[in-house]
Amino acid sequence: MNQPPGATPAFTAAGEALRAQRFRDDFVVREIPAPGSLAPEAIAFAGDVRPEADGVDSPFGTGRIVILHDADEPDSWGGPWRIVCFAQAPLEPEIGTDPLLADVAWSWLVDALSTRDAAFSAASGTATKTLSKGFGTLAAEGDGAQIELRASWSPAGDLTRHMDAWAELVCMLAGLPPGSEDIAVFGGQRSLRD
Repeated sequence: MNQPPGATPAFTAAGEALRAQRFRDDFVVREIPAPGSLAPEAIAFAGDVRPEADGVDSPFGTGRIVILHDADEPDSWGGPWRIVCFAQAPLEPEIGTDPLLADVAWSWLVDALSTRDAAFSAASGTATKTLSKGFGTLAAEGDGAQIELRASWSPAGDLTRHMDAWAELVCMLAGLPPGSEDIAVFGGQRSLRD
């Protein structure tokens, strides 16, 4: 996607670096339209774990990340940058009832940022677990569960490190820990480990 007219040099440089990033083979990232109302400048990406060959939807996990820039440095941000992200993945129904599931999901985000030396402040977010049961014509789908994490933080330093951390989070929620490239995944649901 193109830079907005009159983009600041800092935002232009960040956009170029983010667009040049490479990810593990089983995580497909594409640029998407950024919301225009959150900040003067924004860039957004979507990522899917092992998407279907004929589309972008993934039965394993998906995520979105938006990098916001405001040279006026809003007080709540504590700097010129803010990151907003979303990640979700299906789970085995038994895992969806785990009382620590939300805490684990949040810790994976914090750990991913820490492992990449992606300094941050003013973090906030929610982790939501959903249980579902099909009825009527959807009864054959059976029981299901899903974890969803929505988070935001103010990044410091290299923004590509933060995007790498987001990619790791989406893959972890989908059951693909670091170094698991080329390992088979069975079905669209998986169990929580670690």
